[in-house]
Amino acid sequence: MTKIVIIGGVAGGASAAARARRLSEDAQIIMFERGPFVSFANCGLPYHIGGDIKERGNLLLQTPESFLARFNVDVRVMNEVVAINRNEKTITIRNLVDQSEYQESYDFLLLSPGAGPIVPPIPGLDNPLTHSLRNIPDMDKIIQTIQTNKPSHATVVGGGFIGLEMMEAFHQLGIKTTLLEMADQVMTPVDREMAGFAHAEIRDKGIDLRLGCALQSVEFKPTTSLGSIDEGQAGKQHINGELELTLNNGDSLSTDILIMAIGVRPETKLAKEAGLEIGALGGIYTNAQMQTSDPFIYAVGDAIEEQDFVTGQSTLVPLAGPANRQGRMAADNMLGRSESYQGTQGTAICKIFDLAVASTGKNEKQLKRDGIEYEKVYVHTASHASYYPGAQIVSFKMLFDPKTGKILGAQAVGKDGVDKRIDVMAVAQRAGMTVEQLQHLELTYAPPYGSAKDVINQAAFVANNIIKGDSTPIHFDQIDNLTDNQLLLDVRNPGELKNGYLEGAVNIPVDQLRERMDELPKDKEIVIYCQVGLRGNVAYRQLVNRGYKARNLIGGYRTYLFAKA
Repeated sequence: MTKIVIIGGVAGGASAAARARRLSEDAQIIMFERGPFVSFANCGLPYHIGGDIKERGNLLLQTPESFLARFNVDVRVMNEVVAINRNEKTITIRNLVDQSEYQESYDFLLLSPGAGPIVPPIPGLDNPLTHSLRNIPDMDKIIQTIQTNKPSHATVVGGGFIGLEMMEAFHQLGIKTTLLEMADQVMTPVDREMAGFAHAEIRDKGIDLRLGCALQSVEFKPTTSLGSIDEGQAGKQHINGELELTLNNGDSLSTDILIMAIGVRPETKLAKEAGLEIGALGGIYTNAQMQTSDPFIYAVGDAIEEQDFVTGQSTLVPLAGPANRQGRMAADNMLGRSESYQGTQGTAICKIFDLAVASTGKNEKQLKRDGIEYEKVYVHTASHASYYPGAQIVSFKMLFDPKTGKILGAQAVGKDGVDKRIDVMAVAQRAGMTVEQLQHLELTYAPPYGSAKDVINQAAFVANNIIKGDSTPIHFDQIDNLTDNQLLLDVRNPGELKNGYLEGAVNIPVDQLRERMDELPKDKEIVIYCQVGLRGNVAYRQLVNRGYKARNLIGGYRTYLFAKA
């Protein structure tokens, strides 16, 4: 009888336990969780705080009792594994209720400890009004602080998934909110110009968004007398008060609750102490079968370094989808099968008020860092037929190899249809499709749901025009550095200029271009732009067919504008 011991529940551990039982009725399966909950929807925590998920119990996916009843898994909550004894193939466990310690043997051990929030060494962070959010007890503490302190102002540090979701939760509760982000953008999985759409939405909702700004120190000012409370215990009490924040730009800020959400790092303490190999990025090393450097110990989820699907290099991607799949495969392999993990694309989506921001594969920052040659295209087009009510603009960016057409990554922002496009791109990338093949995708079309030429088809058309030499692109980040040998041509209608334009541009509407082409010099390169790039391409073809040298601004003025937001 095979004995499988699992450390940590939630996505990876719980998936492994359920899969192992489905494969073997004879295996002995024990799962240890140091917290009070073994399987909960951690991605739903901010939505309960904000009120979208009304019932706290809806976040509890499985209990020890339900796991035992359905899967015959011995789940031990409030039991922390404190040591792995590889030579004896045993673990040491501390019961957190009575502090007793005991040992348990294993045939195979699965590590699924997850990742913990990064808490920087900022003076004053240890106070009762500062929180991070990882699990249900963290959520409960935040809710208790809101109920006790009745904050009129909240500050969130970090513009990643949790930070953005907590920002929205506070806004929904009617709490004025400041979001601090040290980088020049939120949502780092997408590139800066795509994040600009999120910046505009955040500011439009009245959030005090401060980019390029870091928290330097925190001072706790209690309004409830500490009385006989030991000062060392003050950080653990629910005491009314406010925080005075000092920022790295010299500004100060008063706030009533502070959420630290600057990122997570893999929990590797147990693995390190057991002598398991740790990768260069700080995660537990695993091979494609999810084995660590010890063949009897497997690891999955946020704690591990996994293979990047595009580059084949090690990466850290703390997402629930990969963790679930890895847990399933680890269970297969512990029970004698041979399954290999096929890499992580990092496909992700985030709700930011009325917007969805999503991505898959590599972003431009990563491609530059890794020295990978790429080209990019942007399209801004309707989520479904524009003449049918409710159509919204989908702003879409695609990155690809200019020689082979290999899909490197995609990003999308909009109020409707964003998940659909990124899901299609994630499948296309994993299937090894090229941008040439994307032209031939046959996607559903009816006016309420799509267009005869989908967003993805249109992006593929633009990409293939570039690859075939039918279009010579220029990008938003090159526009501010034009030379005297280039002339900027705006082919929009004059009425559109009131909503913004590029300085120094000559305006000739595209429908007048054939008759007025002689107004343009042939000894200069004509840099064309319109609102989203479509009319610019029409003008480009007219000009090059008449012997002009030209380039078209891909994504048009809309891309340029939001890159600055």
